[in-house]
Amino acid sequence: MFDTVVIATDGSGSAERAVEAALDLAARFDATVHGLYVVDAGEVEATPEEVREALERALATTGGRALSFIREAADAEADEELITAVRQGDPADEICKYANEHDADVIASGTRGRHGEHGFLLGSVAEEVVRQAPMPVLTVRQLEGDPNPEREGV
Repeated sequence: MFDTVVIATDGSGSAERAVEAALDLAARFDATVHGLYVVDAGEVEATPEEVREALERALATTGGRALSFIREAADAEADEELITAVRQGDPADEICKYANEHDADVIASGTRGRHGEHGFLLGSVAEEVVRQAPMPVLTVRQLEGDPNPEREGV
């Protein structure tokens, strides 16, 4: 049923939970796994010129860590074929393009699970992917109280 699973990651706690769920799904169907990290070009372009290079390095480091997490988790499963990629652009657009290019059967993504009156107004990459993608999208919410690696050391 699922031959190709794309895991879109940003290195957040919810993305790590999505990795675990997607690898479990891939193992059940002996599917190929693609780990994808997208550098948000809009975020980089909106940054003042004097700090842009530092931001690009920081985003590359975050992407490397996020894809390493997928590699390590996949090694633990040892059954899935794993391909990793880094793209630059609008995250939702790039995730959908990548999934289409590789004939993905499902996209897995974390979501921070915003609630309340602002939940529908704030939007997120996961929400945009759900709206745009022609294939199913598995969204996995970060549990309350789970540590968020993005906030460590802040």
